[in-house]
Amino acid sequence: MDLETGIDRNQVKKESWRTILTLAYQSLGVVYGDLSTSPLYVYKSTFAEDIEHSETNEEIFGVLSFVFWTLTLVPLLKYVLIVLRANDNGEGGTFALYSLLCRHARVSSLPNCQSADEELSDYKKESDARYLKPNSGFGSGLKSTLERHRVLQRFLLVLSLIGACFVIGDGVLTPAISVFSAVSGLEFSMSEKHHKYVELPIACIVLICLFALQHYGTHRVGFLFAPIVLAWLLCISAIGLYNILHFNQTVYKALSPYYMYKFLKKTQKGGWMSLGGILLCITGSEAMFADLGHFSQLSIQIAFTSLVYPALVLAYMGQAAYISTHYTQGGNSHIGFYISVPEQVRWPVLVIAVLAAVVGSQAIITGTFSIIKQCSALDCFPKVKIVHTSSKMHGQIYIPEINWILMLLCLAVTIGFRDTKRMGNASGFAVISVMLVTTCLMSLVIVLCWHQSVFFAICFVFFFGTIEALYFSASLVKFHQGAWVPVALGLCFLFVMYVWHYGTVRKYEFEVQNKVSINYLLSLGPSLGIVRVRGIGLIHTELVSGIPAIFSHFVTNLPAFHQVLVFLCIKSVPVPHVRPEERFLVGQIGPREYRLYRCVVRYGYRDVHKDDVGFENDLVCSIAEFLRSGSSPEKKIMIEDFENENGKMTVVGTRSTHADGIQLREDNVEMTPEITTLGQREIRSPPPPVKQREIRSPPPPMKQREIMSPPMPQRRKKVRFIVPESPKIDTGAREELQELMEAREAGVAYIVGNTYMNAKKGSSWMKRFAIDYGYEFLRRNSRTASYALNIPHASTLEVGMIYHV
Repeated sequence: MDLETGIDRNQVKKESWRTILTLAYQSLGVVYGDLSTSPLYVYKSTFAEDIEHSETNEEIFGVLSFVFWTLTLVPLLKYVLIVLRANDNGEGGTFALYSLLCRHARVSSLPNCQSADEELSDYKKESDARYLKPNSGFGSGLKSTLERHRVLQRFLLVLSLIGACFVIGDGVLTPAISVFSAVSGLEFSMSEKHHKYVELPIACIVLICLFALQHYGTHRVGFLFAPIVLAWLLCISAIGLYNILHFNQTVYKALSPYYMYKFLKKTQKGGWMSLGGILLCITGSEAMFADLGHFSQLSIQIAFTSLVYPALVLAYMGQAAYISTHYTQGGNSHIGFYISVPEQVRWPVLVIAVLAAVVGSQAIITGTFSIIKQCSALDCFPKVKIVHTSSKMHGQIYIPEINWILMLLCLAVTIGFRDTKRMGNASGFAVISVMLVTTCLMSLVIVLCWHQSVFFAICFVFFFGTIEALYFSASLVKFHQGAWVPVALGLCFLFVMYVWHYGTVRKYEFEVQNKVSINYLLSLGPSLGIVRVRGIGLIHTELVSGIPAIFSHFVTNLPAFHQVLVFLCIKSVPVPHVRPEERFLVGQIGPREYRLYRCVVRYGYRDVHKDDVGFENDLVCSIAEFLRSGSSPEKKIMIEDFENENGKMTVVGTRSTHADGIQLREDNVEMTPEITTLGQREIRSPPPPVKQREIRSPPPPMKQREIMSPPMPQRRKKVRFIVPESPKIDTGAREELQELMEAREAGVAYIVGNTYMNAKKGSSWMKRFAIDYGYEFLRRNSRTASYALNIPHASTLEVGMIYHV
């Protein structure tokens, strides 16, 4: 698979049932690890202190009824049947919903959007007839309101960032509570005195090993994930069925909603506060939507409805059946998962539970890496090192900085709390907060993207929002008992995200205001008033039009540049993937003899950037294909207008997408002063003609040829273009291709801006704090642009500038 495309899963989504069932099986290990381990701690957290089990069993049956209907209404009804349909071309998660809204209502936070981005195949890919309906009156009014008011656009961005921040917080809390709960089964195998000294160190060791092995990638042991979760689901369902048949066969009656009423009537405030523990039964539900890009909608639905949901219901019913017949006076010590496991199989179950907890933790850690990558692609997080751990599986990434931060925070939570009660309060608050954000964004998607009546959106928000608000209020009451942790973590990450985004937007606005006019550049003549040296110069910029200030700053201090100049903009667009055939936008600045080009490279927020060599070859081929197609009478292209800085550009794909176009060949050969002839299908790089040499440098042609072609053979890279016989290309395009080859042989240099930002005088204290301290601190302690874009260090030239914004 080409990692750059990342569409191998999407290509098989409509294939045979065998493929769908295989994906459903594989999704067990990636999607349902967290959700399937919730029986380890739900009952124990619920009966921690707010309520006590009595002989009437009204409490345990009421909790079972709440668990059953919560599992039915939230994961099954909301996510499986409704939210999974709101995917962004096969991708899910908070940013997928935000991306859909950005494309349908023009509320994108990305500053360098172009109208050409809306022509992407996946920008408004509607496969359902419901999308073809026109916007209703309310929908049109809501859309225009969002597009007019920047405050609402910022609120929408902040809401999406809040959801992302709580997902990251869940990445800290889920491993802690899952592993700690699994290890707690040791209390039945040793005395209480020894148990309290063994439980915490073992949990910490397991967590350290879990995070230390992240850099190997999940693909190396991923084939074990699905069997482990499958074994765990079969295990808990078998134990649940055994407990039902052996202890209380009438426990099914507790599935009636009437028991919820009896539970709240008897326990009152205590029962309401205990909802924070019941909430833990749906931890991991968001993963069904967030990990949708790795599988298909149907495979995730089949796995949940046919296996995960029945297994969880049996597990909770079995625990309730055991507890209902084992009442003890004056405490809830008999309530928990391991105490309901038959003693003969307790050790094997303990081992499977620890493995299942590790798998569930692995899934949320990988999801956290994915969220960070998406935020970074949309300029909402500092640049970080992203390592792709698999060359075959898209989305398997590792971020070292985030991994070690998560490990330290996870260990701090585990050591600081040391019990599932406060960990459960913290995890529950993070989970329900993400669900509330999803509900709010989904209501907008129903109106703006699905073009449905506002009545359906109101019903969706009222029904699911009421359920989630009830759980949210119960979790909020536990703020001082652990729920403050996700709030603190969320605020810290939200500050980082918003400050970085704010600084990035201010930096782009400064570059737009201070860009160099193309007319001024063209007035300098073909040589641009400087010495043109051999090679290709890639001036990296965020601008999609105009000349960046770093270029004029550079040539003012060092009046020399390369014979071929390319103003390169690598940007993200609000779609998950950009097809390879639509990757490049190429245009020409000025007449042909200037050798000035503009290239905009577009990536989706889940796309993988290629390495430097592959990217350079794709870039050179895209320019060559642009020159060839531009010279053809059948495909005449408008070059960038002299007067208009937003001139026309041409969509060109990567090398793999135009097999019938120009192909690039590179060989390391022994070069001699002999001149290579031009064939009909092959263009090589002969010594340049006098006319071109006069444009680039004033010395006599013979002298320059002696410098470039020494009499002694030397080892160098030979570049060839394989050109199709049809259509024919004119002489001017052939000359440009020859010079492009010659420049590619000489090498590629990247000119990257290394800018420092200061708030200008008269700015408010808040802006000065955000720019001078917040943004600059993050910039100094994050990866540079050259590192984040895989630019080779030896070919990079950084140009320093100070921006006063």
